[in-house]
Amino acid sequence: MRKSADVVILMQQNFDISDITVLYPKRIDWDNWCAYRPDVPFSDSVVEVLGALSASLLKDRANRLYPDVTTFAFFCRKANLLKLKRQYTDESIRLGRGIVFHIAPSNVPINFGYSLVAGLLAGNYNIVRVSSKEFPQVDMIVRHLYRLQQENDDIYNAVLNRIALVRYDHESKAGDYFSSVCQVRVIWGGDGTIAQLRKSELPSRSFDVTFADRYSFAVLNADELVNETHMGRIAEGFYNDTYLFDQNACSAPHLIVWLGSEENRKKAKEMFWSAVYEEVKKKRYSFQPVMAVDKLTAFYRQSQTMEITKVGGEDNLLVRSQLGELCASIDDYRCSCGYFSEYDASSLNEIVPIIKYKYQTMAFYGVAKTVLTDFVLNNHLIGIDRIVPLGETTSFSLTWDGYDLIRTLSRCVSRG
Repeated sequence: MRKSADVVILMQQNFDISDITVLYPKRIDWDNWCAYRPDVPFSDSVVEVLGALSASLLKDRANRLYPDVTTFAFFCRKANLLKLKRQYTDESIRLGRGIVFHIAPSNVPINFGYSLVAGLLAGNYNIVRVSSKEFPQVDMIVRHLYRLQQENDDIYNAVLNRIALVRYDHESKAGDYFSSVCQVRVIWGGDGTIAQLRKSELPSRSFDVTFADRYSFAVLNADELVNETHMGRIAEGFYNDTYLFDQNACSAPHLIVWLGSEENRKKAKEMFWSAVYEEVKKKRYSFQPVMAVDKLTAFYRQSQTMEITKVGGEDNLLVRSQLGELCASIDDYRCSCGYFSEYDASSLNEIVPIIKYKYQTMAFYGVAKTVLTDFVLNNHLIGIDRIVPLGETTSFSLTWDGYDLIRTLSRCVSRG
């Protein structure tokens, strides 16, 4: 496949290889990248290589230090990928779109890996700009990619040659070049980041898949929670949802909505938050003085616009703001590192007015799935793209933010 003249000119005039740090592989022939051949989704070779990467990561004792890497490795297990593949079995002819340029977020270390895996499973070549921040989780995955490469397996190399992991500064022209040669640009970041990256032009048939700023919350049924016999497990799941990434992930709950009788809400709150607090201390959560300042500032900001009462928070590891009313602008008052707003609702329908397009994940405990389904469909909600059990908000899925990533990152060839 020949490169178009405008791509060659852009490469020669604006793209300086010294602008970027290539994490994987050691050398990249960008000319060959522009001569890509797309694969079918869930090809045997891709499933095989990702399964080998999973096995390699799980054997590494260092993964005990990084539960997010362990979770990533479990996602990439061959058995799990084959299970996912069965969800995409149909009569259509599909191929990857070509080159997918991924821009990973700076606040979730392992996100780049999931984005890469989605691109590979959809049949594409993948250029991934990892965060400019250095994370040991990134280094660990890169190290195991090299380990697979060194095995000199033809199947491994055929797939590994579709991966380029790079890092570069915002001033670099590399983003312009990668945008000019990709068929899809996947952007994980805030609204400002997306606006800035869109200044780099795409080819006329290429498009963006964007994962912008989102807001998430949890709904807990106190009538059920008071009977929970494994509160420590529930608290650990909530810790992973929130504290593990300092509530910076878009899927991390910031608002906790309580259902149930007044008596049970009072009892359940005491049980739940005490268990969460103990979990935070047990995990030896790294708390910095600036976090205390941020939480105090957040509380004062909220108190200017809504009726709230501060609950606990003497040592600032866990700060709760009890809302007297559910303000429509509550999503503008998010804070990180263990700051939560709480609201006692008479029913799920009470929260309908606040749900905007910005809302991503609703975590739940003790609420029937049929009730949740009716809540979304009967109220014709414009927001909420994910409904997951408490403790699973960070679990990656090939359908994310309403996008079916396999079908979005591949093309369907119509057949008469």
